[in-house]
Amino acid sequence: MADTTLPTGLKDAFLDEDYDYEELIFQHNLRKTMNILSMVIYSIAFLLGAIGNGLVIFITGFRMKKTVNTIWFLNLAIADFAFTFFLPLSIAYLALDFHWPFGEAMCKLNSATAFLNLYASVYLLTVISIDRCVSVWYPVWAQNHRTPRLASFVALGVWILALVLSSPNIHFRKTAMSEDVINCYNNFSWNAELAQTTHRAMTISRFIFGFAIPFSVIIACYGAIVLRLKRDHLAPSSKPFRVITAVILAFFICWFPYHVFSFLEIQAYKDPTLFPVLSIGIPLTSSLAFINSCLNPILYVFMGHDFKERLKRSLFSVFENAFAEEISQSTTQTKTKSSIELDSQNL
Repeated sequence: MADTTLPTGLKDAFLDEDYDYEELIFQHNLRKTMNILSMVIYSIAFLLGAIGNGLVIFITGFRMKKTVNTIWFLNLAIADFAFTFFLPLSIAYLALDFHWPFGEAMCKLNSATAFLNLYASVYLLTVISIDRCVSVWYPVWAQNHRTPRLASFVALGVWILALVLSSPNIHFRKTAMSEDVINCYNNFSWNAELAQTTHRAMTISRFIFGFAIPFSVIIACYGAIVLRLKRDHLAPSSKPFRVITAVILAFFICWFPYHVFSFLEIQAYKDPTLFPVLSIGIPLTSSLAFINSCLNPILYVFMGHDFKERLKRSLFSVFENAFAEEISQSTTQTKTKSSIELDSQNL
């Protein structure tokens, strides 16, 4: 995903074009500039992501009581931490001008963590949205069956699904020697036509399973939540609702441009004039997607309290407040409006 070199098939399409020398020099300098910018952004994402997500893992995994909410956020942090942990390999790849000295196994692993992060994150956000929706519509059932044990099994299922969905990317990731330089790239096929078809299929499937389906479910869940709250004249609990809404919006903003430019990339097979746009767009949108992995810990802090209160509290208290389950009263035998108001605080 971080590789801004052209995939097999698309590269051949551009090589057939008659670019003049000045244009080639311009493209070369542009690529150098974008590589430097990408390295800066990757470095920031690595530092903030490794430290921030490491803190979230430590606090939610070892310092807080295990609840449904802490399990969700712990797994989100693990997905982001695993990805940012391998970012120095991508930084080195760019610094060496797309020379990969780490071997094919690490080439596959580095790519796998990126797409594993994509699928695990978006489906964890989907599960969180479903959890919120169920808590609002069926508060009594949620209070009796919404347990950390069940959440752990659901999280495990998400990781298995993410691994299955990212496995094609692992398969196609290869290394190859070219003029004393080893490239780590997607080799869809040595046949140009088959490579284009496979590349198109991979891009479409990644958008459907990694964006369209999960975000449709998320939107449906929050639409149902708003409908229920309006019907019962209730207000969502501001703390957890704001946190998870901010995380979902951040994921959408960071990943949607990447999918847009992925489609432009396959369109370039038919329209090579898109290459200058892709030379800028692909590195920028990939960098934006990478930044998402370091945003969540920042959002947990800045969405949990007002600024003055944050300054008065320890870092542990800030995270604890962001992840905490809402305090609920004893379950009554009959579900009155007051009990609905109470259970809706799980938003």
